Amino acid sequence: MTDPRSAAWDTHAHTRPQRRTTNAKGETTWFNWTQHPDHGPGAEALGLKPGDSVLDLGCGSGGNLAHLATLGMRAVGIDLSGAQLAKARERWAHVDGMELHQSDALAFLAASATSYNAIYSVFGAAYFTDPGQALPAVHGRLLPGGVFAMSQHPPVEGCYGCQASYIPRGPDEDPAIVKRWDHPPAVWTGMLKKHGFEDVTVTVLPAPEHSRRRIGTLLVRGVRGSS
Repeated sequence: MTDPRSAAWDTHAHTRPQRRTTNAKGETTWFNWTQHPDHGPGAEALGLKPGDSVLDLGCGSGGNLAHLATLGMRAVGIDLSGAQLAKARERWAHVDGMELHQSDALAFLAASATSYNAIYSVFGAAYFTDPGQALPAVHGRLLPGGVFAMSQHPPVEGCYGCQASYIPRGPDEDPAIVKRWDHPPAVWTGMLKKHGFEDVTVTVLPAPEHSRRRIGTLLVRGVRGSS
């Protein structure tokens, strides 16, 4: 049975342009955690080295995943949207080391027998999955010492927990509704520690000073312990 959420994300995919050909540094692939171009940390936040395996939960059109593949990682991406994955396959057909699957995040993690050196989500599936289910599922698929990191919008003060996101579907249709989970940094820290993550950091990266868009980016990071 087709996941009804996939149609919403297909609609979203059609409104999003492909990633720029180059970034401000002239690079053809790069990693970006934030909604602001050329801003914030890069792939180093994942602590990976060539040959490591990495899973992107909600890879979209594959820009971050392609960058990791060019660095020599075995880069696996999942997304509910077939339209997004089609864009990824078209744009990054020349990049070796990428593996793409259309799947729900929890279903993929439950069915997978693979463990990863890092699992991440950039405004992706981890934002739209109950952390009470997502965090233990991610922890179970990380190798000891593996990193989990995710980015999303910071919460609006007082609007915490499960919230509704509305995705436009055209002038003659009601918007699609998907759930997202918003929490302040202290709550994210507590939840990651509760589910076995160590060295937890949760920060809000401010928007770049020159940007007219002022909303920052919440960046969550934790490490699976050695046991």
